[in-house]
Amino acid sequence: MSAGVLAMTGCATPTAELPPPPQSYVVLMGNADGTTGQLNVSNAMGEAVLNQSRHGFNLDGSLGAPYAVDASRIKKDFGAALAAQPALPVSFMFYHETGGTRLTAESQALIPKVIDAARNRPAPDVSVIGHTDTAGNAEANEKIGLQRAQSIAELIRKAGLKAHDLTITSHGEQNLLVPTPDNVPQPKNRRVEITVR
Repeated sequence: MSAGVLAMTGCATPTAELPPPPQSYVVLMGNADGTTGQLNVSNAMGEAVLNQSRHGFNLDGSLGAPYAVDASRIKKDFGAALAAQPALPVSFMFYHETGGTRLTAESQALIPKVIDAARNRPAPDVSVIGHTDTAGNAEANEKIGLQRAQSIAELIRKAGLKAHDLTITSHGEQNLLVPTPDNVPQPKNRRVEITVR
Protein backbone atom coordinates (compact mmCIF):
# COMPACT_ATOMS: atom_id res chain seq x y z
CA MET A 1 0.00 0.00 0.00
CA SER A 2 1.15 3.54 -0.62
CA ALA A 3 1.96 6.15 1.99
CA GLY A 4 -1.39 7.77 1.23
CA VAL A 5 -4.74 6.68 2.58
CA LEU A 6 -5.08 3.17 3.96
CA ALA A 7 -8.67 2.01 3.80
CA MET A 8 -9.68 -1.31 5.23
CA THR A 9 -12.78 -3.41 5.21
CA GLY A 10 -13.39 -6.49 7.25
CA CYS A 11 -15.71 -8.67 9.20
CA ALA A 12 -15.61 -9.33 12.90
CA THR A 13 -17.48 -11.37 15.45
CA PRO A 14 -18.77 -9.97 18.74
CA THR A 15 -16.63 -10.34 21.85
CA ALA A 16 -17.32 -9.80 25.53
CA GLU A 17 -14.83 -6.91 25.76
CA LEU A 18 -16.02 -4.89 22.76
CA PRO A 19 -19.49 -4.06 21.57
CA PRO A 20 -20.43 -6.05 18.48
CA PRO A 21 -19.16 -4.38 15.32
CA PRO A 22 -21.10 -4.20 12.09
CA GLN A 23 -20.62 -7.13 9.71
CA SER A 24 -18.71 -4.88 7.34
CA TYR A 25 -17.14 -1.46 7.88
CA VAL A 26 -14.40 0.76 6.56
CA VAL A 27 -11.81 2.70 8.58
CA LEU A 28 -9.60 5.58 7.43
CA MET A 29 -6.06 5.37 8.79
CA GLY A 30 -3.55 8.22 9.01
CA ASN A 31 -0.31 8.33 7.05
CA ALA A 32 3.09 7.66 8.59
CA ASP A 33 3.90 11.40 8.48
CA GLY A 34 0.87 12.26 10.62
CA THR A 35 -1.32 13.55 7.79
CA THR A 36 -4.71 12.12 6.90
CA GLY A 37 -6.17 11.87 3.44
CA GLN A 38 -9.79 11.50 2.47
CA LEU A 39 -11.88 8.50 1.55
CA ASN A 40 -15.11 8.69 -0.45
CA VAL A 41 -17.42 5.85 0.53
CA SER A 42 -20.52 4.81 -1.39
CA ASN A 43 -22.94 1.93 -1.42
CA ALA A 44 -26.48 1.34 -2.64
CA MET A 45 -27.82 3.48 0.22
CA GLY A 46 -25.75 6.62 -0.42
CA GLU A 47 -22.38 8.35 -0.35
CA ALA A 48 -20.26 9.89 2.40
CA VAL A 49 -16.75 11.19 3.05
CA LEU A 50 -14.26 10.09 5.70
CA ASN A 51 -11.53 12.62 6.49
CA GLN A 52 -10.57 11.86 10.12
CA SER A 53 -8.02 9.25 11.06
CA ARG A 54 -9.37 6.15 12.85
CA HIS A 55 -12.96 6.98 11.93
CA GLY A 56 -15.21 4.65 10.01
CA PHE A 57 -18.56 3.97 8.40
CA ASN A 58 -20.78 0.93 8.56
CA LEU A 59 -21.17 -0.57 5.10
CA ASP A 60 -24.26 -2.61 5.99
CA GLY A 61 -27.27 -0.58 4.94
CA SER A 62 -27.21 3.17 5.46
CA LEU A 63 -23.73 4.64 5.93
CA GLY A 64 -24.92 6.87 8.77
CA ALA A 65 -22.52 9.25 10.49
CA PRO A 66 -18.79 8.51 10.78
CA TYR A 67 -17.70 7.18 14.16
CA ALA A 68 -14.39 6.81 15.99
CA VAL A 69 -12.95 3.30 15.91
CA ASP A 70 -11.05 2.25 19.03
CA ALA A 71 -7.40 1.21 18.56
CA SER A 72 -8.11 -2.17 20.13
CA ARG A 73 -10.91 -2.80 17.62
CA ILE A 74 -8.62 -1.87 14.73
CA LYS A 75 -5.92 -4.19 16.06
CA LYS A 76 -8.40 -7.04 16.54
CA ASP A 77 -10.08 -6.71 13.15
CA PHE A 78 -7.20 -5.56 10.97
CA GLY A 79 -4.00 -6.40 12.87
CA ALA A 80 -2.91 -9.12 10.45
CA ALA A 81 -3.42 -6.83 7.42
CA LEU A 82 -1.52 -3.98 9.05
CA ALA A 83 1.35 -6.28 10.05
CA ALA A 84 1.61 -7.58 6.47
CA GLN A 85 2.16 -4.11 4.98
CA PRO A 86 5.64 -3.59 3.59
CA ALA A 87 7.75 -0.93 5.27
CA LEU A 88 7.34 2.49 3.69
CA PRO A 89 10.29 3.82 1.66
CA VAL A 90 12.71 5.95 3.64
CA SER A 91 14.95 8.64 2.13
CA PHE A 92 18.22 10.19 3.25
CA MET A 93 19.94 13.35 1.98
CA PHE A 94 23.74 13.45 1.90
CA TYR A 95 25.23 16.89 1.31
CA HIS A 96 28.65 17.65 -0.20
CA GLU A 97 31.26 20.34 -0.03
CA THR A 98 31.70 22.42 -3.19
CA GLY A 99 33.09 20.79 -6.33
CA GLY A 100 33.76 17.23 -5.24
CA THR A 101 32.67 14.12 -3.36
CA ARG A 102 33.61 15.19 0.17
CA LEU A 103 30.63 14.85 2.53
CA THR A 104 29.64 17.29 5.23
CA ALA A 105 30.11 15.96 8.79
CA GLU A 106 26.33 15.76 9.35
CA SER A 107 25.97 13.59 6.25
CA GLN A 108 28.71 11.17 7.37
CA ALA A 109 26.57 10.42 10.44
CA LEU A 110 23.69 9.16 8.22
CA ILE A 111 25.53 6.10 6.91
CA PRO A 112 24.58 3.79 9.85
CA LYS A 113 20.93 4.88 9.46
CA VAL A 114 20.92 3.79 5.81
CA ILE A 115 22.35 0.40 6.81
CA ASP A 116 19.71 -0.02 9.54
CA ALA A 117 16.90 0.86 7.13
CA ALA A 118 18.14 -1.77 4.67
CA ARG A 119 18.46 -4.42 7.41
CA ASN A 120 14.79 -3.92 8.34
CA ARG A 121 13.63 -5.08 4.90
CA PRO A 122 13.69 -8.65 3.60
CA ALA A 123 14.97 -7.69 0.10
CA PRO A 124 16.02 -4.03 0.17
CA ASP A 125 15.99 -2.01 -3.02
CA VAL A 126 18.31 1.01 -2.72
CA SER A 127 18.58 3.91 -5.16
CA VAL A 128 21.46 6.39 -4.98
CA ILE A 129 21.00 9.57 -7.04
CA GLY A 130 23.70 12.23 -7.32
CA HIS A 131 22.85 15.92 -7.73
CA THR A 132 24.79 19.16 -8.12
CA ASP A 133 24.10 22.85 -7.95
CA THR A 134 24.17 24.98 -11.12
CA ALA A 135 27.75 26.27 -10.67
CA GLY A 136 29.85 25.14 -13.63
CA ASN A 137 28.65 23.56 -16.86
CA ALA A 138 25.89 20.95 -17.09
CA GLU A 139 28.07 18.19 -18.58
CA ALA A 140 30.67 18.46 -15.82
CA ASN A 141 27.89 18.57 -13.21
CA GLU A 142 26.41 15.35 -14.59
CA LYS A 143 29.79 13.67 -14.03
CA ILE A 144 30.21 15.16 -10.55
CA GLY A 145 26.71 13.97 -9.60
CA LEU A 146 27.59 10.44 -10.72
CA GLN A 147 30.92 10.53 -8.86
CA ARG A 148 29.09 11.60 -5.70
CA ALA A 149 26.53 8.82 -6.08
CA GLN A 150 29.25 6.22 -6.69
CA SER A 151 31.25 7.50 -3.72
CA ILE A 152 28.26 7.23 -1.37
CA ALA A 153 27.35 3.79 -2.75
CA GLU A 154 30.89 2.61 -1.99
CA LEU A 155 30.72 4.04 1.54
CA ILE A 156 27.46 2.25 2.33
CA ARG A 157 28.74 -1.01 0.81
CA LYS A 158 31.85 -0.84 3.00
CA ALA A 159 29.62 -0.11 6.00
CA GLY A 160 27.80 -3.42 5.40
CA LEU A 161 24.93 -2.65 3.03
CA LYS A 162 23.32 -5.81 1.73
CA ALA A 163 20.82 -4.85 -0.96
CA HIS A 164 18.75 -6.94 -3.33
CA ASP A 165 19.10 -4.15 -5.90
CA LEU A 166 21.37 -1.08 -5.85
CA THR A 167 20.83 1.57 -8.54
CA ILE A 168 23.32 4.42 -8.97
CA THR A 169 22.48 7.40 -11.21
CA SER A 170 23.13 11.12 -11.64
CA HIS A 171 20.69 13.94 -12.27
CA GLY A 172 23.50 16.52 -12.36
CA GLU A 173 22.00 19.99 -12.07
CA GLN A 174 18.51 18.81 -13.02
CA ASN A 175 15.87 18.36 -10.29
CA LEU A 176 17.21 21.09 -8.04
CA LEU A 177 16.04 20.98 -4.44
CA VAL A 178 16.34 24.77 -4.30
CA PRO A 179 15.59 26.35 -7.71
CA THR A 180 18.37 28.76 -8.75
CA PRO A 181 19.52 30.43 -11.95
CA ASP A 182 22.57 29.07 -13.77
CA ASN A 183 25.98 29.35 -12.08
CA VAL A 184 24.63 29.75 -8.55
CA PRO A 185 26.27 27.68 -5.81
CA GLN A 186 23.65 26.24 -3.47
CA PRO A 187 24.67 23.76 -0.73
CA LYS A 188 21.28 22.01 -0.61
CA ASN A 189 21.54 21.18 -4.31
CA ARG A 190 24.94 19.46 -3.84
CA ARG A 191 23.46 16.24 -2.55
CA VAL A 192 23.00 12.52 -2.97
CA GLU A 193 19.53 11.16 -2.29
CA ILE A 194 19.34 7.59 -1.06
CA THR A 195 15.99 5.86 -0.97
CA VAL A 196 15.60 2.47 0.70
CA ARG A 197 12.51 0.46 -0.27
